[in-house]
Amino acid sequence: MSDEKNLELERLTRWRRDLHRIPELDFELPQTMAYVRGVLEGLSCEVLEPCESCVCAWFDLGRERSVALRADMDALPVTERTGAAYASAAPGRMHACGHDGHMAMALAAATWVDDVVGGRASDVCAEDLPRNVLVVFQPAEETTGGAALVCESGVFDRCRVERIFGFHLWPDLPAGALASRPGPLLARSSEVTAEFAGRSSHIARWREGRDALAAAARFVPSAEAMCGRLQKELGEPCLLRFGRLEAGTVRNAIAGAARAEGSLRVFSDAMFDRAREAVTTLAENAAKTEGCTAKITFSVGYPPVANDAALFFAVEKTLPELGRIDEPLLIAEDFAFYQRHLPGVFVLLGTGTGVPLHADAFDFDERVLLAGADAYRRLLRMP
Repeated sequence: MSDEKNLELERLTRWRRDLHRIPELDFELPQTMAYVRGVLEGLSCEVLEPCESCVCAWFDLGRERSVALRADMDALPVTERTGAAYASAAPGRMHACGHDGHMAMALAAATWVDDVVGGRASDVCAEDLPRNVLVVFQPAEETTGGAALVCESGVFDRCRVERIFGFHLWPDLPAGALASRPGPLLARSSEVTAEFAGRSSHIARWREGRDALAAAARFVPSAEAMCGRLQKELGEPCLLRFGRLEAGTVRNAIAGAARAEGSLRVFSDAMFDRAREAVTTLAENAAKTEGCTAKITFSVGYPPVANDAALFFAVEKTLPELGRIDEPLLIAEDFAFYQRHLPGVFVLLGTGTGVPLHADAFDFDERVLLAGADAYRRLLRMP
């Protein structure tokens, strides 16, 4: 490895591990923001805070249009069990989804742009950058979709941004491998809650009751099976699974109330509308059979991550090593909000570890970040 690459790896590792030690949640990111701002304020960029808990590096090169890069800053409420020397110093919080790595790559990209503008880059000059650069460090990817607030802030319009790129570390890909696909990549998510109201009675007088537990028990498997039928009918993925079911108070009384909580994952608004209508009907029918009533709610959730086709094909030419994901994946990501605001491409970067995201043992070798940082440099030079 060259001296230049060794220096870059040293910085990526330092940034990633420093940030890994100070995980914060949602919008409460004072230490993380201070660290990011501390790196950016040493560069020839304007540091912006366009909305709550968001930090941006704005490199105005005098170009007509701009390109944005995105990193997410928030962590998860997970107790770390990696045993690493750089493990989380915050009990009950951990960067278990790779956001520390995302921030390190974005800081590397900003530092590289600063080197180019300052004439310190070895093989690139400022004229080789066809667009101004906006590097976005956002909050709340794991919770309420901080990306939506960034879009609503107007920063992309003010900075004349015409495209955006982002990465996500991915354990199931080989270390350092890049992969994506045109069109749908990640799912639209919506949290589904079905509440059944009946009438409690002693089981010896069960005819006087209205069994909310039985209504929920009818509903859950029928709703999950319905998504399989819709998937065959419309020819695109649809998944609904329930992870929590609560009913009743004691074993010898008919349950007067029941609540089922699940998650719906689809890849188009048309499929979401069909699934919502069908699930609502099934809940009402299950309740009616038991003499109960049903209330079903769907959270707004995140839209599907769908890569702009024209921009994706341009990215493929710029990154010839980019692999293709065969089928869309059922996880959700708030990068989708950016893609509803402007063309964007989201890329998965392999860690090769196999330990799943959000696991308390998730970790990775920082050398994989070199591939992401290099890809960012080439994307910033893309015509």
